[in-house]
Amino acid sequence: MKNKVLIITYYWPPAGGPGVQRWLKFVKYLPEFDIEPIVYCPENPNYPIMDESLVNEISDTITIIRQPISEPYGLASLFSKGKSKKISSGVIPKAKKQSLIEKTMLYVRGNFFIPDARKNWIKPSVSFLSDYIQKHHIETIITTGPPHSLHLIGLQLKARLGIKWFADFRDPWTTIGYHKDLKLTNSSKAKHIDLEQNVLNAADEIIVTSNHTKNEFQTKTNQPISVITNGYDSHSVRVEGKDEHFTLSHIGSLLSERNPVVLWETLSELIKENEAFSEAFKLQLIGVVSDDVIESIHNNGLKNHLEVVGYVSHDEALQFQMKSQLLLLIEIDSEDTKAIIAAKVFEYLISETPILAIGPEDADVEQIIKSTNTGTYFNYKQKAELKSQLLNYFEAFQSNTLKVNAIGLQPYSRKALTEKLAGLLNRV
Repeated sequence: MKNKVLIITYYWPPAGGPGVQRWLKFVKYLPEFDIEPIVYCPENPNYPIMDESLVNEISDTITIIRQPISEPYGLASLFSKGKSKKISSGVIPKAKKQSLIEKTMLYVRGNFFIPDARKNWIKPSVSFLSDYIQKHHIETIITTGPPHSLHLIGLQLKARLGIKWFADFRDPWTTIGYHKDLKLTNSSKAKHIDLEQNVLNAADEIIVTSNHTKNEFQTKTNQPISVITNGYDSHSVRVEGKDEHFTLSHIGSLLSERNPVVLWETLSELIKENEAFSEAFKLQLIGVVSDDVIESIHNNGLKNHLEVVGYVSHDEALQFQMKSQLLLLIEIDSEDTKAIIAAKVFEYLISETPILAIGPEDADVEQIIKSTNTGTYFNYKQKAELKSQLLNYFEAFQSNTLKVNAIGLQPYSRKALTEKLAGLLNRV
């Protein structure tokens, strides 16, 4: 008889973006390790990004429970639909460019909806799941956040039923970068810290996606913490060949603070200094891009080399990764972002396309790129080194020798990662 595990998640197909794929893949492979996953998710969520193609990856044998959720974004959209959607998707303008409506929405979001805008789902979920768990003899639950309000569902179910509880943190909580943009009062900051502490101390096992987050949480709790990164899965997507241009592509969101001016300046210099580079180069942005980033690119004279594709389906994103000559990975230059390992990194690894990464010094993702021999990583102070490497890549492109010889990828496969998760579930 398989061990039943209830997974409480906000993001589930047809939601798009990286947040949904972590548990979509775990659910896909858990039955192979004698674990029966049961998914609990919202019936009427306000997903900022949709990808209907991901629905096809859900097995017909998986039990999915959906319950209504009340979210504030619907009300906010009555005042400004566009701004509401941007904020809900994480695109927060710089403070000096925020309108009065945006400032008000951020203040309300930060101080009236703690820990987040899905807090109204906690009480009805605890009520419904308390009965469901007992009726179906479920012994283990998993909550995954953000949104971190889902961990409060786990916290209350743990207190009420004494059930085994795993708290999965795809991102940190109080140290995540966007907290600084939410205009939190001191009282609100303290509430977040208290809630985070309660969750970290009550969960039977904490799962994180990076070593930096593990190190952070180890200063806050004595509960066991395991690192299970995101990963890659096999796919049937194929392309006929690489782009004819020297294409540098970024797949995913480029928010206001994720704006590598040092890269735009470097590319601008190369275009001015190297006619062949100028004729061949194309910067391709696939996903949600903030106006601030586009303005910065234009200000550096790259407008004629820029193509903004917008959000695409997962399969289309894979095609762009495989067709591009270089893949761009960007993270904010901050101590808080050293723990961030974007989910797309692992699909980058198997794309057979070199990765050009820029981020904070000593970030977890730097070690992954170096250990797998899949690209190069630079911090924001290494402009000369960045320029030199771009020229090296361009010369390899000209001679048709630009390729990757990746090593050590197997531990990041979704099936291998699920086996690690199954080991934890069977141990506790």
